[in-house]
Amino acid sequence: MNKIKGPAIFLAQFISDEAPFNTLEGLASWAADKGFKAVQMPTLNPEIFDLEKAANDLTYCQSVQATLSKYDLEISELSTHIQGQMFAVHSAYSDLMDQLVPDEVKGDPEKRFAWAKEQMSFAAKASHNLGLTAIATFSGSLLWAYVYPWPQRPKGLVEEGFKELAKRWLPTLNEFDRYGVDLCFELHPGEDLFDGATFDRFLAEVDGHPRANILFDPSHLHLQCIDYLGFIDKYHARIKAFHVKDAEFNPSASQGVFSGYADWVNRAARFRSLGDGQIDFKAIFSKMVQYNYAGWAVLEWECCLKDSEQGAEEGAKFIEEQLFTPTQKAFDDFAAGEDSQQINKKLLGLA
Repeated sequence: MNKIKGPAIFLAQFISDEAPFNTLEGLASWAADKGFKAVQMPTLNPEIFDLEKAANDLTYCQSVQATLSKYDLEISELSTHIQGQMFAVHSAYSDLMDQLVPDEVKGDPEKRFAWAKEQMSFAAKASHNLGLTAIATFSGSLLWAYVYPWPQRPKGLVEEGFKELAKRWLPTLNEFDRYGVDLCFELHPGEDLFDGATFDRFLAEVDGHPRANILFDPSHLHLQCIDYLGFIDKYHARIKAFHVKDAEFNPSASQGVFSGYADWVNRAARFRSLGDGQIDFKAIFSKMVQYNYAGWAVLEWECCLKDSEQGAEEGAKFIEEQLFTPTQKAFDDFAAGEDSQQINKKLLGLA
């Protein structure tokens, strides 16, 4: 069995215009001081990490690694959540998504998609250049607007949506396969891949593509009332990345899963800092070790109550406490007898 690597931290929630969060050096020093061993790297902040350069310049990749190495850090995975989101954007969300992309592609869905595909191509090459084997992303969505079927969805709508999603992703999956990198879709509300059933639909449309994999984040499953431990049992072969994020679901007489448009603090379903929510991480880490997960445990800090500095510091310690060295022998080996076919037959009464 493998030992899970960690703790690592997803930097997206921490990058800002203020020091130390405005340079790679500053972020590296800060993360190491908190106790992290790796960073999951966002790819839309060229002042921190230039994705196109990393795809085309090995010297640049070496300089990034050298900066991190000064603080005993490495990259766990690159993150392309925003770029992946742009592979499929329903028109109802187009203006919102345009806030996240370069000015030159805003207002033009075809250009926006072409930009996203090029970005993902850079990400495949950059991951290869950096010696990484997995990447974190979103699937995008054409169908989320129709997730709750009222009025009744027309027949074939869902099937057509997944065929189109697969058509858009298949060339990119093939490119990642050429570079030996797994595409790990974070199953997330708002995406067409938001649970096991939708991942199964997508996987069928891409013929079980070996690079179509999962970023396991129990918080998004818990808030959908999904059995996240059973999810590991069922999908462990496809889990290639892991966000360690806590959450709590406290339904009331007036709120349930959708939380009535309330803000984050007042929602029945909300994210919490590690250890403050309801997720059973001891059981999760045990199952991940049981199934030989060999990747990183990455803190994604999102909490509506606790300060991010405290959440990061506590999160590193929390993950460290969940990590353990898997046993290399059975606990009852001391009582093992001699192995022989003759003895086995005798014990079975066959001698």
